[in-house]
Amino acid sequence: MREALIVWGGWSGHEPQECSVIIKDLLEEEGFKVYVEHSTEAFADPSVHDLSLVVPIITMSKIEKEEIKNLAAAVENGVGIAGYHGGAGDSFRECVEYQFMIGGQWVAHPGNIIDYDVNITKPDDPIMQGITDFPYTSEQYYMHTDPSNEVLATTTFTGDHAWWIDGVVMPVAWKRNYGKGRVFFSALGHVAKEFEVPQMREIFRRGANWAAR
Repeated sequence: MREALIVWGGWSGHEPQECSVIIKDLLEEEGFKVYVEHSTEAFADPSVHDLSLVVPIITMSKIEKEEIKNLAAAVENGVGIAGYHGGAGDSFRECVEYQFMIGGQWVAHPGNIIDYDVNITKPDDPIMQGITDFPYTSEQYYMHTDPSNEVLATTTFTGDHAWWIDGVVMPVAWKRNYGKGRVFFSALGHVAKEFEVPQMREIFRRGANWAAR
């Protein structure tokens, strides 16, 4: 049986505990045995290396050197990691090793909660198959991203809230490798209710399955 670890914490505005329950249920439906922890200390445990998947749900906060060293080594050696929105894309702002692993870092969401479109760029990829472009209401994440990411979906900024980014095309979802490990990230999912959007939920479900070894 594949085993997954969810670690939640950090800024409460992203509803990390509520989202951890949703993701636990989602992964159990996919046949995972799921462990849930509320401290980054879990990343330093040697047992992380035996997992199939890690799901971090920790906006901002801090991670200790021994914790990121062990987590990054586990992923480099084959453990998958799947995350979303600020729970993975705005974690541990001072930790460049973590950002190198995830493949990006949030820097802005002009206009805060707004309506925007998600455009599927890899419709033949198994994670996106059958999913077409869709409207979305949330924070539209402006991110600094790794050019080695395989981008699965994008969004285009209008410039309504920051005129100098009018027309900028920004990755929304990507997959990548970190050593032998697979990394999946989706910028969607500001709060728990967004998991009720079928496309958002399905993209994360498929991405987590893809990442898990």
